[in-house]
Amino acid sequence: MSSYLGAGVSTGTVPVNHDTNGKMFDRRIRITELVLRCVILGLGVLAAVLVGTDSQVKEFFSIQKTAKFTDMKALVFLVVANGLAAGFSLLQGLHCIICVVRGRTLLSKPLAWVIFSGDQVMAYVTVAAVAAAGQSGMLAKVGQPELQWMELCNMYGKFCNQVGEGIASAFGVSLSMVVLSCISAFSLFRLYGGNRMKNVYC
Repeated sequence: MSSYLGAGVSTGTVPVNHDTNGKMFDRRIRITELVLRCVILGLGVLAAVLVGTDSQVKEFFSIQKTAKFTDMKALVFLVVANGLAAGFSLLQGLHCIICVVRGRTLLSKPLAWVIFSGDQVMAYVTVAAVAAAGQSGMLAKVGQPELQWMELCNMYGKFCNQVGEGIASAFGVSLSMVVLSCISAFSLFRLYGGNRMKNVYC
């Protein structure tokens, strides 16, 4: 097809650098993963500290009773789960930084499987921990009249409020872990696609 100037310029011959576009996309994925891991690290440490350091002393008939997170196994599970998630995210966050700095954004298959498996396990663990702690927290808040369980938060208000803040932070961790597990799944299974990039593994 001729142009208006009479020169024979063929349409559809504009060069498109697919490798550059692919690298930019991979870089954005890695940066998104890094941001999520930083969120998990911060909220995980916050949740573990809020719940792990929470205690309140009450005196009943000259007898002191102390409410601690170790009194509820669900809260112990919550502290451990968020500590593990924060530690795992710290390690993987450092790996993401190294990959971005080096400009190598794809993972080798063995490493991608390791990260995918770790993210899946952490996602399930954090979701389970939040669910268990949330159920225990509701029992402490409203009690269980059928079983004659009293509303403990009426007596330990400060303790319950701080635990609630910790559970809210842990919920943010679990939600971020679910999103991150989807990203790691995408990063893994795209390695088995037909348009894999070569020699850019980190």
